[in-house]
Amino acid sequence: MAYQDTGINEAGAVASGGTKSDRDNGDMLATMRTRLTMAISAYSDSREDELDDLRFRAASPDNQWQWPADVLATRGSIQGQTINARPCLTINKLPQHVLQVTNDQRQNRPSGKVIPADDKADVEVAEIFNGIVRHIEYISDADVAYDTACDNQVTFGEGYFRILTEYCNENSFDQDLRIGRIRDSFSVYMDPTIQDPCGSDAEWCFICQEITKEDYERQFPDAATLSSLQYGVGDGQLNAWINQDTVRIAEYFYIQHEKKTLNQYHGNIAAMAGSPEAKQAEMMGLKPIKTREVDVKTVKWCKTNGFEVLDKRDWPGKWIPVIRVVGNEFEIDGRMYISGLVRNAKDAQRMYNYWVSQEAEMLALAPKAPFIGYGGQFEGYEQQWKTANINNWPYLEVNPDVTDGQGGVLPLPQRSQPPMASSGLLQAKAGASDDIKASTGQYDSSLGATSNERSGRAILAREKQSDTGTYHYVDNLARAIRHSTRQLVDLIPKLYDTQRIARIIGLDGETDQAAIDPSQPMPVKKIQDERGIVVKKIYNPSVGTYDVAVTTGPSYLTKRQEALDAMAQLLQGNPQLWAVAGDLFIKHMDWPGAQEMAARFAKTIDPKLLATGDEAPELQAAKMQMQAMAQEMEHMHGMLQNVSKSIEAQDMQVKQFDSQVKAYDAETKRISAVQAGMSPEQIQDIVLGTVHGMITSGDLVTEMPGRDTDMPGMPEMPQEGMEQMPPQGMPPQGMPPQMPPQGMPPMGVPQ
Repeated sequence: MAYQDTGINEAGAVASGGTKSDRDNGDMLATMRTRLTMAISAYSDSREDELDDLRFRAASPDNQWQWPADVLATRGSIQGQTINARPCLTINKLPQHVLQVTNDQRQNRPSGKVIPADDKADVEVAEIFNGIVRHIEYISDADVAYDTACDNQVTFGEGYFRILTEYCNENSFDQDLRIGRIRDSFSVYMDPTIQDPCGSDAEWCFICQEITKEDYERQFPDAATLSSLQYGVGDGQLNAWINQDTVRIAEYFYIQHEKKTLNQYHGNIAAMAGSPEAKQAEMMGLKPIKTREVDVKTVKWCKTNGFEVLDKRDWPGKWIPVIRVVGNEFEIDGRMYISGLVRNAKDAQRMYNYWVSQEAEMLALAPKAPFIGYGGQFEGYEQQWKTANINNWPYLEVNPDVTDGQGGVLPLPQRSQPPMASSGLLQAKAGASDDIKASTGQYDSSLGATSNERSGRAILAREKQSDTGTYHYVDNLARAIRHSTRQLVDLIPKLYDTQRIARIIGLDGETDQAAIDPSQPMPVKKIQDERGIVVKKIYNPSVGTYDVAVTTGPSYLTKRQEALDAMAQLLQGNPQLWAVAGDLFIKHMDWPGAQEMAARFAKTIDPKLLATGDEAPELQAAKMQMQAMAQEMEHMHGMLQNVSKSIEAQDMQVKQFDSQVKAYDAETKRISAVQAGMSPEQIQDIVLGTVHGMITSGDLVTEMPGRDTDMPGMPEMPQEGMEQMPPQGMPPQGMPPQMPPQGMPPMGVPQ
């Protein structure tokens, strides 16, 4: 929202008793201008030194920012002109020392860790907080914001980054959090009365920006015209807001205080007087047992050009979302002085540049040493001798008739002894280099120079000891990241106020999703299936109180490689551990397919070792029993396959027996066909003799299904073709039943 009222109109509205909104805006703008003027005055001396530190660090042979202007003038080097001037060399050693601190921070980046702070908080919700924070840092390129703030902090003493909100997309009202970079630390003016190094107790803060008038008119088309703001203001504080080509736009954060009464009811219920919770308690007949006055803070934000409010809204957090990263901080005579690593090393760097320039000058003058001769020796050859120390002449002539007055010929001209670099000069240069190391707190070991250490443990101990001199920079950055994480934890429940799916990132960089429901009364709701296994979890980050701890150490990839090396040594000495932890070793390997291979290897491990804590112990036991039953069923399935093969073999035997019965039937029919030529007694004797012979030999019995002596214990089951087998004691199919001959017992009856 933009406002059309100018500063002039607002002042008139206040004087004439205009609307309350106009009066509030007018009062707020007047307070804003006063605070900004006070902040600029409080930071002015320190900011001049900080700007000089930044120039000094960025110095090069082209800009000569490490040489004072008066020294350059005395040495004849003005505006980069070095012809016929004494050398003014710039050998800048400070960037190496600054990068030694900042790059060490990049290798051991601090990170915030959310932890439960009361009995209502949940560990799993804390991990969801950590995952959301890591996702915010990832999509925001927060490492760039941290690195920029750290670089400014180490260079000249103060750096800043901020927290922003933006809509997820153009079709959504859901908002996401972002961590923003502030490249120009000099554009930030924070409350100079703060005590916390991170600025958590700041009452107000400015982020200023100079934009062109064309950009101003494009970005704020509904604002008052610049011509109306330039005339009749009558306020000296407004002169710096509009220049000839630019307009100052300031983001203004400030905290508004309001006194309220806090009531406590039975059941440890606390609510602000007049709030819906307090009204509900009164409707239930509850009366406050304790009351006290509390200071309720509300963070306000507006964007202004000094004359009018261009935009304004409330900030949902309880801290100003601008985080300060400080280097060295001093308060002297009521004024704040801030410095970084460069400040104390400037003189040592200047002396080093001077001694290097002096050494170069002496070496350059060596071939220009003058020739010494007697008067008259150079007559007629003056032009050659004037350039003898510049040009390489093939020969030089002199007058031979110059004598010493007694007839003796004077010696030829000789070159004078050139100035030599003394040992004191070399020692002074080496001393200046050591002074740079001492002033920055970094010595040869921290810079990677070899020393008398031999073992790796000794080298690491020396490096750790050398880092102690600059550890306060990393520690202050860790405090700032802890404060920013604390702000994110405060903002996440307020922005994630509807049911939504939040993206999270684990320590290993793997992305996942978490269901958020701010309406549920519990921090974690577990949804189980019919077997009692947890299939889904829903989180409410607004339940409970959470705090933030900070850790500093190597990145996850570095830790992963270190863990892989340690596990490799452990498995090498204990090969039996492969059976219980081989999947973890494979999981830490960095090559394609490692995760899939780890998942396959995990199937060979005892399920008891892979059980998670989501199920109850009895459910875990049941799950393990089901897995064992599944294995047993697989074994039984294999046995059934073998049985099926045996049944198929029996079917083949039944078919063979059926074919034999059919052969007997055909033989019977053949005999019937020729029985007309034979007597009945002859036919009966032939048939009975044949059957009795087969029974006696055992051929008929062994051919019957279910009589397989090779498969003991197998149950007899009816087979195809069994109905065709003639019962014992009966003739084959097709043969009429006959009485046994006289004197012969019936079939099947023992003799």
